[in-house]
Amino acid sequence: MNNVGLLYVGAVLLVNGLMLLGRVPARSAAALNLFVGALQCVTPTVLIIQAGGDQEAILGASGLYLFGFTYLYVGVVNFAGLEPSGVGWFSLYVAGAALVYSGLSFWRNEDPVFGVIWLAWALLWTLFFLVLGLGLERLTRFTGWATLLLSQPTCSVPAFLAMTGGYRSNAGTAWIAAAVFAALVALSALLAARGRAPRLVPASATPA
Repeated sequence: MNNVGLLYVGAVLLVNGLMLLGRVPARSAAALNLFVGALQCVTPTVLIIQAGGDQEAILGASGLYLFGFTYLYVGVVNFAGLEPSGVGWFSLYVAGAALVYSGLSFWRNEDPVFGVIWLAWALLWTLFFLVLGLGLERLTRFTGWATLLLSQPTCSVPAFLAMTGGYRSNAGTAWIAAAVFAALVALSALLAARGRAPRLVPASATPA
C-alpha cells in the first residue's frame, strides 16, 4: 500500500463520513473525492510501470485501484447529482476484493495489522452497499459514524507510522488494532442510535 496515497484516503473518508452525517454537502465533497481518486489511480499505474514485471510489486499496487475507482465514481456521482445505486453495487464488489487482500496480508505478506485494516475497509464498503445499493437508509447514520471514526486509525495513522519508520506488524499489534476497530464500530452504533438517520444524499461516501 502506497503510504502517501493512504494518508489522503484518511482525509477523503473523514469528509465522506461527515457527508453521510449531513455535515458536508455532497457536491462539496465531490472535489476531494475526485482529487484522491485520481491520485489513487495514477500512483498504482506508475508503480506497475516501474515494477518491470515483478508480480509481487504489481499485486501490491493493484489494491490501490479499488480506492481510486471508488472515489472517482463517488466524485462524479455527487458532482452530477446522479443516483448512487451504482456506487453501492460497485462497493459490494470492492468489499469482496478487500476480503481477498485481507487474506493475502495475513497469510502471504505476513502483515496481520493490514489484514485487520483490510477487514475494516471491507466492513465499510459493505455498509456503502447496504445504504447505496439496497437503499437501507436506516443505516446511513451508522455508516457515517463508522466511516468517520475508522478513517484515521485505518488510514492516516498507519500511513504516518510507515513513513516515519514506526509501523510494526505482528500478532500482538494486530489484536490491538482489531480491538480498537471493534470498539469504534460499537461507538458508531451508539452514536447512530442517539439521532435519527438523515435522508439519503444524492451520492455518498466510500473507502478504504
